[in-house]
Amino acid sequence: MSELIALSQSSLQDYNDCQRRFELRYLQQLAYPAIETEPALENEKHQKEGEYFHRLIQQHLIGIPAEQIGKLANTENLQRWWENFMPFNQTGLDGLSHQQTELTLSAPLGKFRLLAKYDFVGIGDDGRVYIYDWKTYRKRPKNEWLATRWQTRIYRAMMVQAGMHLNDGRPFEPEQIEMIYWFADFPTESARFAYNSAQFKRDWDALVRLADEIPAASSFPKTDEVAKCSYCPYRSYCNRGIKAGDGLDAELETEAEELFDINFEQIGEIEF
Repeated sequence: MSELIALSQSSLQDYNDCQRRFELRYLQQLAYPAIETEPALENEKHQKEGEYFHRLIQQHLIGIPAEQIGKLANTENLQRWWENFMPFNQTGLDGLSHQQTELTLSAPLGKFRLLAKYDFVGIGDDGRVYIYDWKTYRKRPKNEWLATRWQTRIYRAMMVQAGMHLNDGRPFEPEQIEMIYWFADFPTESARFAYNSAQFKRDWDALVRLADEIPAASSFPKTDEVAKCSYCPYRSYCNRGIKAGDGLDAELETEAEELFDINFEQIGEIEF
């Protein structure tokens, strides 16, 4: 069994959804034995386009002109997403100072490091921190679903816990933080999640409990929600069916783990 040194929103979401999948993916590090979604080629193409779109935004936000970036949006989806992003960028991001793109934060969490990789972070003139995450979902998820996801909870909590270097060495108050999901196919329907001290305590206490629970676990049971198994690439290990789930639903249930090139000396983290 592999020695796990870092946790992220993706790995903790897997643990929350199915402890067995967490074990197979992160502890045993098994290769994916089954197709996650149908139709497979279409879903793979959409996923790769989504990753490329993130790179286009990142390149533009670090200074490459929009006209030059726009020439690289060479598929129908990429062209539509880029055309949707430009007016949003001009009205939603230009007024923010201290802009950071592809920012990674790290903080100790029990025997682990907790990592969070942000698409974009900007600070307003009022001192508020705006965390943006770009989504290329083909279905606009409900806000209630997003509010419970570990990404929403971890990204805000980590900005409190480990974002002080963005604030002249002073920790941000939870009330200063807001997370916004921007949907490339639903550009006027962003989902916004403010934060407060009670939510931060709830989230960090839950993370500490998980960091204690995972190393002490003697078994990792399968989920009781069998319907989720059709979206899981490890379902053949569990005898939970051979047919992959529909791609539109699957992208809301499973997101690829961020690949971190971990160099903790270059990652902003909490100081002791």
